[in-house]
Formats: sequence, structure tokens, C-alpha cells
Amino acid sequence: MSRSRSMARKRAVQALYMWQMTGVDLSDIDQQFVLEHDMKNVDLKYFKEILHKVPACIDEIDGHIRVLLDRPFNEVDPVERAVMRMGVYELQHRLDVPYRVIINEGIELAKVFGAEDGYKYVNSILDGVAKKLRATEINAKLKAKRSS
Repeated sequence: MSRSRSMARKRAVQALYMWQMTGVDLSDIDQQFVLEHDMKNVDLKYFKEILHKVPACIDEIDGHIRVLLDRPFNEVDPVERAVMRMGVYELQHRLDVPYRVIINEGIELAKVFGAEDGYKYVNSILDGVAKKLRATEINAKLKAKRSS
């Protein structure tokens, strides 16, 4: 797991949070982050992909999350919602990234930015989505574990 990719996720969660809370145009948020934040160690291409593609797929992403929630969608902490949205996007569209990496990164970001135990909720939702979207990858790992 590369540090620049982790930093891209960190900045992307902050930017997605801003977008969720303000509705400011994505291009403006993109520019603001590049100008106002330390982006030196950030995989900028990955940051921009997440920032722009998550909102573009928002209905589909939110659909994967909603079916696993135990509360109304609007009652999910906005930070945790941003983390989950990013994680679901990656689980669905970034098959080059192992599902465990996506879930672990989501957990770490929720620990940093979310409510005290919010990371547990993020973990359960991303794990549930992974079981649906990455079933082949998960089953292959289980088979490999059993045969070793």
C-alpha cells in the first residue's frame, strides 16, 4: 500500500465531506485542495479520480450502502458516509486494489476523522459490500487459506 495513495484517500475523504456539506462545485473543491493543502505526497491522479467519480456514481454507490444500514441514510455521520462512499467506489471500480486494503484504509480514515467508534460501522458496511462486489476475490483467498 503506497503512502501517496493513502494520502490521496485522506484528502479525497476531506474533499468529499466538503462536497457533501456545501454542495460546492467539484472543480472548485479540487482547485482549493491543490492550492490550500499539502499535496506533495499525494497521488494526485487518484485523488482527482475519487473526488470526481464518487459523485458521478453516487446513486449506485449509495444503493450498495443503504441495503446494509441499520438507520436512515441521512442519520449516518457525514464523515463516515464520505469514507463509505469512497470505499464502495474503490470496491466496485478499482479491482486492482485488494478489498482488504480498501477496508483497512476506510477503517483508518474513520478512526482519524469519524466519531469515536465510527470505524466499526464503516468496517461492517464495507465488509458487507465487499462480500457482494468482491465475492470471487474473497472466495479465492479462503480457498488458498484452506489449502495451505
